[in-house]
Amino acid sequence: MRTSSRTATSSNVANTLARSRLGTASVVIFVMAAAAPLTVTAGGATSGFAITGSQGIPVAYLAMAVILALFAVGYVAMSRHLVNAGSFYSYVSHGLGRPAGVGAAFVALLAYNAMQIGLYGGFGAVLSGWLGDRFGIDVTWWLCALAGWAVVAVLGVLRIDLNGLVLAVMLLAEVAVAAVFAVVMVAHPAEVGVSFAALSPTFLTSAGIGAALVTALTGFVGFEATTVFSEETRDPKRTVARATFIAVAVTGLLYGLSAWALTVATGPDNIVAAAQEHSTELIFTLVQPHLGQFFVDLGHMLFVTSLFAALLSFHHTVGRYFFSLGREQVLPGVLGRTSRRTGAPKAGSITQSALAFVVLVGYALGGADPIVHLFFWITVCGGLGVLILMTLTSAAVIGFFGRDSRGESFWRRIAAPLLASVALGWVLYLTVAQFDVLLGVDQASPLRWAFPAAFAVAAVLGLGWAGLLKAWRPDVYAAIGLGANAMPAANPFALVPRLTEAAPR
Repeated sequence: MRTSSRTATSSNVANTLARSRLGTASVVIFVMAAAAPLTVTAGGATSGFAITGSQGIPVAYLAMAVILALFAVGYVAMSRHLVNAGSFYSYVSHGLGRPAGVGAAFVALLAYNAMQIGLYGGFGAVLSGWLGDRFGIDVTWWLCALAGWAVVAVLGVLRIDLNGLVLAVMLLAEVAVAAVFAVVMVAHPAEVGVSFAALSPTFLTSAGIGAALVTALTGFVGFEATTVFSEETRDPKRTVARATFIAVAVTGLLYGLSAWALTVATGPDNIVAAAQEHSTELIFTLVQPHLGQFFVDLGHMLFVTSLFAALLSFHHTVGRYFFSLGREQVLPGVLGRTSRRTGAPKAGSITQSALAFVVLVGYALGGADPIVHLFFWITVCGGLGVLILMTLTSAAVIGFFGRDSRGESFWRRIAAPLLASVALGWVLYLTVAQFDVLLGVDQASPLRWAFPAAFAVAAVLGLGWAGLLKAWRPDVYAAIGLGANAMPAANPFALVPRLTEAAPR
């Protein structure tokens, strides 16, 4: 007698994520944890000033927040009609067609794995430096990175709400410290006094604004988490909308005002030179005379936990993408299984952990610089991939509602998505055109094209894979983007039938 797939499956797995475990506050925490507020204000903004040579980083953060809020109008409207852990992938599938959706899925896997794995370089290097400076403990970066990897690997297969508690404590502490640092810097301005020059909109038309906007965008990566966790929220239609707009508003203001506070403390004309001289230590150097060593040490510690929180949040995002694609059989069906005990996407989480481990070992054996070659280059690459996904999704919103308004207003389904598509497309063009500036390489270096080309290759592979699924597995092809409504496959390890089998009629 044949055993059904449900019976044959191990009793500790299921094909649905845990329901009703996350509220608005929890989703906001996951989004902002991925954004790593203290990492952005202490590292991202300072690096932005140093690399671009522009004083306009603060207004770039605020401008990007406005663009993402515009994008969120259509994004949230679509989330009311589609609930899927692989949100960008699902939205593009429904709005631009299944082949484009699979192409977007491959881009998403590359982008989010790049963001998550790249962060291990920063985490390992910063933790290694902090242990050495504060306690005199000499530990190489890759041992610190692997220690963080082990903790993330364990937390990744536990209950999502328990992870939320861990992130909440870290996030509240780092936001509080970032806010205190900003207030102290504004309260102790440079000789020129409190200047608002860095917030001038004229910087948005100046040379090098593309690099500044991309620097700002990397601070918002993780934005998709509002819909990635939609299947696990108590009320997806309301929770996703609230969490999305709250996250964009809070992070945008925090980043913009913190970056502006740096210019106040150094003086707008001196911020670039100060950032180039002190790098990520600039903010700590500026506040130490006024707060003392205790708060500086606390800030350094929270800098480390901020990176860890981002690692954990991106790990969950990647795990849920693997789950979504496995559930629909676009990737091996085993990835679409979850733990019955915790509701976590166990197979997807383990897969991401294994991939991260291999890359970390490779970087360690190769003797690569963890900050430049892993943290900076790979996370910038991941940010480019997310920008591509946002641009595609904004266009997909128009395609989705173009066939049926579904009760949504013209502003939500056409006007706002169209404006967002234009704005994001402009930022994407500037990003690719100025990628050499972001990498800090010569304009003739092949690296400036190698990273963007990787996403083109991923997209082409996705399009080709969709074509093969259409020919070999039309049932799987028809279920692309359906999420929880997709039928589970008979064999969770199946991907495509053997070439010798006849195609279904």
